[in-house]
Amino acid sequence: MDFMPTEEQAAARDLAGEIFGDLSTPERLAAAGTGSDAELWKALCAAGLPGAVEDVGLLGLVLLLEEQGRVTAQVPFAASCVYGLLAVAAHGTEEQRTRLLPGLRDGTAVATGAFPARGGVAVSGEGALTGEVGWVPWLRDATEVLVAVRDSAPRGGHSLWRVRVADAVTEPVELTAPWAAGRLVLDGAPGERIGGDGAYDDVLVGARTAFAGLQAGVCAGSLARAVAHTNEREQFGRPLAAKQAVQLRAADAHMDTETIRVTAYEAAWRRDTGLPYVIHALTAAWWASEAGKRVVHAGQHLHGGMGADLDHPVHRHFLWGRQLDAYLGSGSEVLAEMGALIAEGSEESKGLEESKGLESGKSAAEETV
Repeated sequence: MDFMPTEEQAAARDLAGEIFGDLSTPERLAAAGTGSDAELWKALCAAGLPGAVEDVGLLGLVLLLEEQGRVTAQVPFAASCVYGLLAVAAHGTEEQRTRLLPGLRDGTAVATGAFPARGGVAVSGEGALTGEVGWVPWLRDATEVLVAVRDSAPRGGHSLWRVRVADAVTEPVELTAPWAAGRLVLDGAPGERIGGDGAYDDVLVGARTAFAGLQAGVCAGSLARAVAHTNEREQFGRPLAAKQAVQLRAADAHMDTETIRVTAYEAAWRRDTGLPYVIHALTAAWWASEAGKRVVHAGQHLHGGMGADLDHPVHRHFLWGRQLDAYLGSGSEVLAEMGALIAEGSEESKGLEESKGLESGKSAAEETV
């Protein structure tokens, strides 16, 4: 495994970090309220970052989302890249790619996803979609939504349908995190199918990996604020950071953050190199859910009484961390799905065992050399 970013990935990450850091300040976030930052989105698009995701791959996207998570920047970057750009690029027809990708690249079109499939939407033989989804992240910013439809047959698969938001009814919904979410109501809305069998599973696994990377950034930002606070805040003439209990709590949070990061990197790297990665993406999602909660709680607790202030910047990390936990499915749900795949002896779990054998064999060969 090689998680070192390429020159293109590193350049995109550094540019994203600069833009997010300059424009996503606590003051601007407070002014945005629960809405998105239109100026920040324009700056990201002007820099070509959404379109760059096609070149830097899923690992590159994870790196970019880490930078977004560090400052909890309120833009639909993850959703539009995962459910729009990458979904169409990987599963759209040549005509669909030609028609849809330019707008997704320059940001004039914004996508989101009604994921995962919950059985609330049905499609007719003419491609008309009917049903509703209780909440969809960034729906208020989107021009199109990728809807996951569960097939009616027992143990059936899923299909993906692109719907223009203008053809649907949307209602604002407030979530734990300010993700400009909305309730999606479809009443015979015309849909356009994207991809065939397997497209839903691929997009879902990619989304889990990407949002795990976002969680890594959220946790890193929370911990960085906690470290700065405990080094500056004094008690009885000594910094709080000098206390062993504070050091141990911060160390545990650091290890959790690094575990989220490395599992997200591995899943993304495997996807980019064409290796099986479903189990690895579920592993990243589990760590992002379970460990992510611990980290954002620790970040808030290490701020003491200030952490209880709803207007303090660290509270925003807490809200994002808890929202990502819910969006990824919560740790118990993800673990149950992972266990079912392993118990079924799926091709993915077989691939996991084969890859372990190859990696151990490679290590032994390297040691021999």
